[in-house]
Amino acid sequence: MFYSGVDLHKDNCFITTVNDVGEVVKQDRVLNDVLAITTYFRSLPGPHKAVVESTAGWYWLRDLLIELNVEFVLAHAKYLKAISYAKVKTDKVDSITLAQLLRMNLIPEAHTISPKLRPIRDLLRTRLRLVQKRTACYNSIHRLGEKFNCDHFPNLNEGKLPAQLPDLYKLQVGYFLEQVSLLKEQIKQIEQSLGRQLLDNDDIQRLLWIPAFGRITAFSIYLEIDGIERFPSEKQLFSYARLVPGAKNSNASRRQKSGNKDGNVYLKIAFSDAAVHAIRYYPEIRAFYLRTRRRSNEAIARAIVAKELARIVYHVLKDRAPYRGFKGIPIQRQKSMNWPRRRVANTNVAQQG
Repeated sequence: MFYSGVDLHKDNCFITTVNDVGEVVKQDRVLNDVLAITTYFRSLPGPHKAVVESTAGWYWLRDLLIELNVEFVLAHAKYLKAISYAKVKTDKVDSITLAQLLRMNLIPEAHTISPKLRPIRDLLRTRLRLVQKRTACYNSIHRLGEKFNCDHFPNLNEGKLPAQLPDLYKLQVGYFLEQVSLLKEQIKQIEQSLGRQLLDNDDIQRLLWIPAFGRITAFSIYLEIDGIERFPSEKQLFSYARLVPGAKNSNASRRQKSGNKDGNVYLKIAFSDAAVHAIRYYPEIRAFYLRTRRRSNEAIARAIVAKELARIVYHVLKDRAPYRGFKGIPIQRQKSMNWPRRRVANTNVAQQG
């Protein structure tokens, strides 16, 4: 068996290959070219495993290595750093370290999304970036208005601007409105494309019955989880979705770390957004939120509501069962039986709320 550590860069990669006893059998800097990579790995016939850190550009390399019958391992960059910290850090050293850790089965693996869902998930993430850009345009418009005490634009969607806004500032607002119009159309097209590919999925249909879950929330949670079976318990899902604080404990010192960046930020956004809508529109959930807030504060109470929604998601997906209430409490407000929900998907759920 050969074990290769690939230190991947934008235009090239440094590869070190070792055998079963850890001896270096080949080492080279290779251009990020299909022919060059193929030539390197085909020069070493036999069973082969390769590891690369979870940087932004691993998609193409993973697909190429799978075609070459090379087992691919994606290393978790943060935890790998904790294991392989070295005073001297070069491409050569990094690739050797990766290869040796792979040989000893000490690579902390990162999750690789299934190739079938990968482009759909990335398209959904693109939608989020477009939504953020649209919000930035609106914010810029209101900042311009504040300069002339007219930050409120009641007829903005109609293109009507306050008279006291100078002409050159109206020109700037017009540019931002053109961007908003383009972004809205692009967002709409992405949502239509996602709907065609995902709405008929049984898991998506189950998620749509959960309070405050719309199409985009259901799409995001389904795609970012990428298989609930990879979470042995609901606590692992809470942690992955950034819904529980970290801890920094030493001896008698105990301290929680809020704002921890470990986990999936897109799940955090989806569950947090769903929690806000659930608190606003569902009286039973709002009552639970208010009881929790009296014991803590608003941010913690919202996070706890988000965690309870994640608990529902875990059991709905794990058990392939319909949604049956919030913390055992039936929700009085019923969701519509119309599209995007299949009419026959949750007949017993509609009775329970």
